[in-house]
Amino acid sequence: MRTLWTAASGMKAQQLNMDTISNNLANVNTTAFKKQKVEFKDLLYTSMKSVSNVPEQGEPVNLQIGHGVRPVATSRYFMNGNLEKTENPTDVGLEGPGFFVIENPAGNPEFLYTRDGNFKFAVDGDVMTLVTSNGYSVMSTDEDIIEIDGDMSDFSVSETGLVTATDLDGEIVELGQIQVVNFINPEGLQAVGGNFYTATVNSGEGVMEEGEDVRTKMYQGYLETSNVQLVDEMVRMIMAQRAYEINSKSIQTADDMLQTVNQLKR
Repeated sequence: MRTLWTAASGMKAQQLNMDTISNNLANVNTTAFKKQKVEFKDLLYTSMKSVSNVPEQGEPVNLQIGHGVRPVATSRYFMNGNLEKTENPTDVGLEGPGFFVIENPAGNPEFLYTRDGNFKFAVDGDVMTLVTSNGYSVMSTDEDIIEIDGDMSDFSVSETGLVTATDLDGEIVELGQIQVVNFINPEGLQAVGGNFYTATVNSGEGVMEEGEDVRTKMYQGYLETSNVQLVDEMVRMIMAQRAYEINSKSIQTADDMLQTVNQLKR
């Protein structure tokens, strides 16, 4: 019976759906996390009778039997999350489509991309470097790291990403500008964990925002929250559970039908 394999494919698909929903719920408090959704497609069909437009010599519609479902993609939704105030001067929240550029210590690829602006200072002697929580350096528009002398104060980041600080003489010193890039197809980015993404052929290379092309604002003392909506995920979880149950019921029903056939006597 086709029912057994068809329903089994439905159960496998809903298991993957639940895995994705669980990952969304697990990251509801992850900074700048972008939710995912599984996409499905139906499988091949068996054509038991083909359509015909000849009167009295065929049926006007096909007679086809499907063979189930399969997952084909996990789409990631890059809508902005809310900006949460932290009052931490090294926290930088993004509003817009851009991504921070982070130096990859592994070197392949050269850069990582993130919307997580939970930055810190790494101290090396009298010099501090702006880094991520993982210790990876934040890149400037000159593709250089951003450093600040230990005797400077009043670290500041403008809406355009210009980083400044005040030296011992009370003068404001420009330390660089945080680089932000856009992608023509953000959904083509590959998530590698740690709130990082890498560019792929389908995402295109990152295009730096500058001049009139600036579409992203930075807010010091803020962090972007996850865009996961708990209510939506709970509804999707209930639907996935019900779909899993009804597919399992189909298998049980098919098994009962086979058992009935096996018990038939001449």
